[in-house]
Amino acid sequence: MKLTSIFRGKYKRQLTDVLFSLVLASIALVGYYDWQNRNKTLTDESTSNASIVKFGFALDSVHIEPIVIKKNELMGEIFEKMGFNRPAILEIEEKTKNIFNPKNIQSGKNFHVIKRDECDDKPIAVVYEHDKSKYILYDFRNEIDVKVVEKQVEVKVQEASGQINSSLWQTLESNGIDASVIDLMEEALSSSVDFHHVKKGDEFKLIYEGKYIDGEYIGAGKLIAAQYKNAQGDFYSFLYKTKNKEGYFDYEGRPAKKAFLKSPVKFSKISSGYSLRRFHPVLGKNMPHLGTDYAAPHGTPIHSVSDGVILAVGYSGNNGNYVKIKHNNTYETQYLHMSRFAKGIKRGVKVSQGQTIGFVGSTGLATGPHVCFRFWKNGVQVNHLTQRLPAAEPMHVSELPSFYDFRDKMLVRLAKVGFNSVTSDQQKNLGQPAFAIKP
Repeated sequence: MKLTSIFRGKYKRQLTDVLFSLVLASIALVGYYDWQNRNKTLTDESTSNASIVKFGFALDSVHIEPIVIKKNELMGEIFEKMGFNRPAILEIEEKTKNIFNPKNIQSGKNFHVIKRDECDDKPIAVVYEHDKSKYILYDFRNEIDVKVVEKQVEVKVQEASGQINSSLWQTLESNGIDASVIDLMEEALSSSVDFHHVKKGDEFKLIYEGKYIDGEYIGAGKLIAAQYKNAQGDFYSFLYKTKNKEGYFDYEGRPAKKAFLKSPVKFSKISSGYSLRRFHPVLGKNMPHLGTDYAAPHGTPIHSVSDGVILAVGYSGNNGNYVKIKHNNTYETQYLHMSRFAKGIKRGVKVSQGQTIGFVGSTGLATGPHVCFRFWKNGVQVNHLTQRLPAAEPMHVSELPSFYDFRDKMLVRLAKVGFNSVTSDQQKNLGQPAFAIKP
């Protein structure tokens, strides 16, 4: 009996030792996996952080701190707070002048101070976000270098649609569609649809490029396909690139735009037509008015009505700021009373149809903001509204099969577009990667 008790006691001790060993092993195993998981999390976080780049700097190797610009605060004062001395600040301001006026920094916007470590006294770089599409980089790693950096724009193909209940613009606004998309639709379908007389019940479907920066929608790119349905039927326009140029073509592959636009200014009205005898409001007498006046708000873009080469850019007492364009051996046009010229507009420059060449003003002899549009045929000024103008250059017959293939793909996609229009907030979620305009 005593011997049995001894064996039992020995067995209990062995069993206790085994259980204790198992507990220790479990604790060690749990600890090992916890260490592995923590190490994996840290590694993942480090890898994730390293993959993020902002303003050209990997976030795992720098510290970025935003400084909000206060009202009436000067650039020199901001850099002085960062620890820069007066000579360095003067050099920074001088190099900034080549890009923009340092006095034009806007309160409420940020200067992003970039340091290698949070405790560093001076930054290695500073960034000023001038607008959504670009920023100004002040790089101090070697010498003081100031440059503009364009942000990467992501392009997604997306859709929009609408049904006219009152006006086109009210339909646009109520459906949350970007106004510039409607501009593109008017441009693509202007030769087949009269957008000044849309009616209730008209419908449209659009496929277009949406542009994004840092995930934020910033505006429309190209309109790829458009369908407009009214009492007269369905009208289509497709953006397609031929061997010669990119342009809009209708269902049959004919140019969707005429060789000449009807007006150099969108959404304008004729305030004074072409006349051989008109009372001049400034000079106070009857005299010929060999042009057509289009009234529009000051600063409205003025477009070239056709492809051509600029013959003259300048100023004269009566005409104010003007541009004259030669389109071919037969036709020339002139645009008067501009407030200013568009960037790059000078003699000898080639311009394309619809390109902005200047902006509406009232320079010269003018009582209000408008553009006086003049049109020459064989060296004689004529009323462009009464002219039978040439058709646009057609697509070569050899290119039609490829165009029809592209058209049919777009028709399938347009057929799938419903009338639940895409709003600005929805666009980023519904966009698809951009595809080529020509397959």
